[in-house]
Amino acid sequence: MKKRWMLLAVLSLALIFTLVSVDAVLADQPGEGPTTREETVIYTGVSWAPPNNWNPLYHDPQPGTVGLMYEPLFHFNPHSGEWNPWLAEEEGEWIEDDVFYVKLREEPTFHDGTPVTAEDVKFTFDIADEVDLYYSTIWNYLDEVVALNEREIEFHFENPNYQQWQTNLYNQPIVPKHIWDEIDREDIASISNEEGIGSGPFTYGQALEDRMIWERIDDWWGTEVHGEFAPRYVEDLIVYGNNIALGMLLQEELDISNNFLPGTPEIVATPEYNVTTYYDEAPYHVSGNTGLLYLNTERPGLDDPEFRRAIAFALDTDDIIERTYQGAALPADPSGLFGAWADYRCDEAVEEYGFEFDRERAIEKLDEAGYEDTTGDGWRNTPDGEDIHLELQVPAGWSDWENIMRIVDEQLREIGIHTEPNFTDDTVYNNDLWNADFDIAFNDYQTQISGTPYTYFEAVATDDIYGEQATNGNFGRYENEEVFDLITEFNMAPLDSDESHEAAAEIQRQVLRDMPVIPIMLNPTYSQALETHWTNWPSENNPTGIAVGWGGLWQMGGVEALLNLEPAQ
Repeated sequence: MKKRWMLLAVLSLALIFTLVSVDAVLADQPGEGPTTREETVIYTGVSWAPPNNWNPLYHDPQPGTVGLMYEPLFHFNPHSGEWNPWLAEEEGEWIEDDVFYVKLREEPTFHDGTPVTAEDVKFTFDIADEVDLYYSTIWNYLDEVVALNEREIEFHFENPNYQQWQTNLYNQPIVPKHIWDEIDREDIASISNEEGIGSGPFTYGQALEDRMIWERIDDWWGTEVHGEFAPRYVEDLIVYGNNIALGMLLQEELDISNNFLPGTPEIVATPEYNVTTYYDEAPYHVSGNTGLLYLNTERPGLDDPEFRRAIAFALDTDDIIERTYQGAALPADPSGLFGAWADYRCDEAVEEYGFEFDRERAIEKLDEAGYEDTTGDGWRNTPDGEDIHLELQVPAGWSDWENIMRIVDEQLREIGIHTEPNFTDDTVYNNDLWNADFDIAFNDYQTQISGTPYTYFEAVATDDIYGEQATNGNFGRYENEEVFDLITEFNMAPLDSDESHEAAAEIQRQVLRDMPVIPIMLNPTYSQALETHWTNWPSENNPTGIAVGWGGLWQMGGVEALLNLEPAQ
């Protein structure tokens, strides 16, 4: 009964927000003028700022730039762990230890009708050797890209990084050489590219302050190969609050919400709401990444592994998840690994250095390490008597992350650590994260499921932390040269080899010992859909993809989910 009243309170609040905002939010319609609602599929929870960049060579373009507008050689299926040839005709292969071969399909063309050729693939990689781009580090191990003919390419490696390379195959969009080769090299990474010409099934339609609208390419090359898209428009609607998105969904003002929606179990169980999720029961959503507490290792207290480990034992993650998600999320393993990554989990490392909720043990660790209240203010000080006051930072409006930090605050105060939630603007949060200008931050940007745990290890302990910003992970600036070398060793080991498992085990052992991050939960790929206008959404019994429009997920099931939608009768 209590949960039911809580749900009603949340829904009432959501509807109040919606009544105030929905008319303004939906005042404009997609396309040049009004379009029929039946042509448009509307997402929320994807973008949190006005669209302003569609450059596939920029590290963080508008979600959909890769997948909808520009396409990679392959897609990755997180359900099966398999690669789906997309621009490529068939699976690539290592024809030698240091040579990877790919053959393109003969059908792909760019939106201007120009064929996609091996020269475009070669240019896409070569330009990162000329200009400092987000993927330029590939040239630390790539030696040469050879276009054998119009459709066949060989990638020659000096030191093959087998793990990293496989993630590049489905993340790197291919750009048309005849267009990008004409752009000044100094501008190539900074242009906004709103009139960009890709090869994907959609293109830039309209960009407004409160939404991005993608418009279908009717003569897309892939129609004969992959199928035809029923929606003419994909509308990425910006809603600054999960409760507002909930109200809009229940009023059938959108088709799918990728927001965290409070009260999911009760909503799904109530037939009149007509809301579906991937699973009919808990956990409702497919797990998409590992939610971590990043601990800034340069701050007082947090610069001590024993202090960091004490925090891990102080956190009741089951309580955090139940109070925040009501069963719509799963707790993380201490290793942080899940899905296909779990094959690399080292049981011995977790047994030796893992953690579980044990408040008394957390207190004992702090006492033994000399963290006591030496000033009489009720809060622990460092062994040198320095005050400890830690801010817990997440983006404002991300209500589930806000709630996580409120509970973390409660639990750390229970053991005498002075903490305080700090909810900031999304842009401020990102800059603070990248510049290590934070104490403790919850984040999952770099821990998205992939074909290899290399991406997770990089998120936790990349050595790319010595520039002005660290945007690729290790936001707490954890320094351990041995772990850095082990990650490199893992990267250079063939997939599922003995060498890769040995390196992965030692990485887990040292990271768990030093605790630069604390795995909290498996963050769901939130997908709450209505069938008012569109049907055939992905589900456990219809695993066509993942209906999530976040950046990086369009080519990991998002496009396939959109491709399989059917108009409601």
